[in-house]
Amino acid sequence: MIHIKTFVFNAFSVNTYLIYNEQKECIIIDAACNSADEISKLEKCIESNDLTLIALANTHGHMDHLAGIKYFKEKYNIPFYLAKEDEFLVGSAVSHAALFGLKIEQPPYPDKYLREGECFCLGEDRIEMLLVPGHSPGSIVFHFPEQSMLITGDVLFAGSIGRTDLPGGNYNTLIEGIKSKLLVLNGEAVFYPGHGPSSTIGEEKMHNPFLQ
Repeated sequence: MIHIKTFVFNAFSVNTYLIYNEQKECIIIDAACNSADEISKLEKCIESNDLTLIALANTHGHMDHLAGIKYFKEKYNIPFYLAKEDEFLVGSAVSHAALFGLKIEQPPYPDKYLREGECFCLGEDRIEMLLVPGHSPGSIVFHFPEQSMLITGDVLFAGSIGRTDLPGGNYNTLIEGIKSKLLVLNGEAVFYPGHGPSSTIGEEKMHNPFLQ
């Protein structure tokens, strides 16, 4: 069984997700912590629950979602996963963050690429990769089919969608990807976005103004 804990980090209020199973293995999705206090909150949760951190994975490569990658990768000596299509964003993360008044350390490049259709296993629990570009070229949605749960990053929000005016963004591509890969899933599936509250696929299919 999968458990999820949510943290909201940095000036962009990014949702960072700590995912763990009954065997106490865990991964961090979008380690966005950008201060000693934010890092401490995440580490204390890992330690207090006696968890073993085995990997870092990102929904996409925008700088606000990368802020804590360097710290956790180096301290825990674990791999970092990102879609190849977003690898170019890692190199510009520091300068891009500076444009928005955010100071981050240079994130590491990924150790392994996330690919459409592949699965990441956390113990016996399967996590499917859905490539849904448009917000960024390599935006990945993590699908937990047994739990009917998704982590959508900045692809889909409660009542909205990701912005498409950043490098590699495309509005039509994003809408098509959401409709063909996400809205076809179980309407009761709960999704956890990169910013803001969770929602369900059914709720967005019925009421999200961008998807009507």
